[in-house]
Amino acid sequence: MISAAQTGVPAPVLSVRGLTVSVRNGDGPALVRDLSFDLAPGETLAIAGESGSGKSLTSLAIMGLLPSALRSEGGQVRFDGRDLLTLPESALRDIRGGRIAMIFQEPMTSLNPVMTIGAQLVEALDAHETVSRSKARARALTALVAVRISQPERRMGQYPHELSGGMRQRVMIAMALLLRPAVLICDEPTTALDVTVQREVLDLLRDLQRETGTALILITHDMGVVAEMADRVLVMRAGQMVEQGHVRQIFSTPAADYTRELLAAVPRMGKGCGARPVPASAPVAVLRDVSVRFDIRSGLTRRVTHRVHAVESVSFQILPGETFALVGESGCGKSTIAKAMVGLVQHDGRIELAGRLRGSLDAQGRKALCRDVQMVFQDPMAALDPRMRVGDLVAEPLQIHAIGTPAERRARMFELFDLVGLPRDSAERYPHEFSGGQRQRICIARALALRPRLIICDESASALDVSVQARVLALLDELKRDLGIAYLFISHDMAVVENIADRVAVMYLGQVVEMGCRAQIFGNPQHPYTRRLIEAVPAPDPDHLRPAHLRPAGEVPSPIHPLGAGPVRMELRDIGGGHLVALPSSTMESAA
Repeated sequence: MISAAQTGVPAPVLSVRGLTVSVRNGDGPALVRDLSFDLAPGETLAIAGESGSGKSLTSLAIMGLLPSALRSEGGQVRFDGRDLLTLPESALRDIRGGRIAMIFQEPMTSLNPVMTIGAQLVEALDAHETVSRSKARARALTALVAVRISQPERRMGQYPHELSGGMRQRVMIAMALLLRPAVLICDEPTTALDVTVQREVLDLLRDLQRETGTALILITHDMGVVAEMADRVLVMRAGQMVEQGHVRQIFSTPAADYTRELLAAVPRMGKGCGARPVPASAPVAVLRDVSVRFDIRSGLTRRVTHRVHAVESVSFQILPGETFALVGESGCGKSTIAKAMVGLVQHDGRIELAGRLRGSLDAQGRKALCRDVQMVFQDPMAALDPRMRVGDLVAEPLQIHAIGTPAERRARMFELFDLVGLPRDSAERYPHEFSGGQRQRICIARALALRPRLIICDESASALDVSVQARVLALLDELKRDLGIAYLFISHDMAVVENIADRVAVMYLGQVVEMGCRAQIFGNPQHPYTRRLIEAVPAPDPDHLRPAHLRPAGEVPSPIHPLGAGPVRMELRDIGGGHLVALPSSTMESAA
């Protein structure tokens, strides 16, 4: 037998052979069937596929973290000369976290809610290394600085619920970086992150590989991330491998039909067409100098000492039949604007919807406004009552507004199911019986029940697989053409925005820094932040040469200011054709 040393090929750091995962005491088909692959030192293997394909189950089986209802009933997972599937839990604990680490998709389920961030980072070190408390805290702080989290010293003393989703994911990555593992498994680590944060995270993972030779298993449905990060790609569907090969081979000459379908569904920058004609009529939404601020109290007297300037003097309008997109990083104020428009947070300034001034409406007027303005949220499962049948959920708005008889409401419900492409016989099922994409279609059907003039889509496609996302976006576009509905489309996915929006506003720290039609924003971006957002989008092409960029240095800006102070106001200047670009007032004065 020829050894790895004789061939000159390094021995794999991890070797999976015939891995099979099935339901314990179940008669159904295996969830992962006869999966085999090798992982070389310093290599990045991307496991790609849609939800339910078995990607995450594969990683959980490697880590020995399968739920009690599942079991590994065949195969081997060899690491350091041992089969991990046969090791006792005590031996796995020594390997897990130290030699093989994992970053999960949802950090809130991985972080202890009753321990501070600093304590959890120190605990990870204590579990695998003998180090003094002061050195452990210093290393933990260094790790937080490395993942570019704002105010790292303050974060050390905070609890997970006090951080945003993006910040929590950075903490999980910092925890993995602490121990410099031989194998790092990343399960959708950047799905919920903005493109600029995603860019920094991917760069950090590359740095880790260069410095330590860590091998990386990247589980994702983002083919742009696959093209940019992977050396090899393993494509899975329904628990089985359908294709495996070098990243360039997979993208240039995919052998499997399923791989070709995945690649065809990926939204690509530069594929969006020019602005569509929008009928000249009264706007369905007008915002004038809208601001939303939240007070921060401290001390024994709980007096206000600081203020979060979540939204600061934002103005725009949305025309009937138009898709107006708000883009920017987490915390820039996109979702806060949506909440202000539907009355979920207090605001200053003027919000006019369907000809009604929101601030002047009484309870009856606010209820009537719901017929014209509806919202589709990011997480459909959280937006649907799990105890109600989906047919009742879709018909509920008609019942609340006393529209039609029970028979007419049921007929309207079936029309909506037809409209969003759901079978009528699924009306008697419950939300948990549907896939994520189907649940989002149910939410869209419910939003359409009252025939609204404006639908606010808050990251409504960001958590979906690319093929499901493509179908949902095509549905929204079709409904706009057929029904004349206007959309406020909130997203951090610039590729999706370019393919669906008519006009775009770019937000940064609560203010609009650039606004214009799709061709102006993507074809001629003027503000440095807009260019940074566009340049950070991963291209689904392994041969794409990304321009060199300098990583941001220094403290991450914060929208929190002492009481009596505030951010520098940005003024929008029209540079031609309604293309508005913001500059700080002092800069504009000096330029003039």
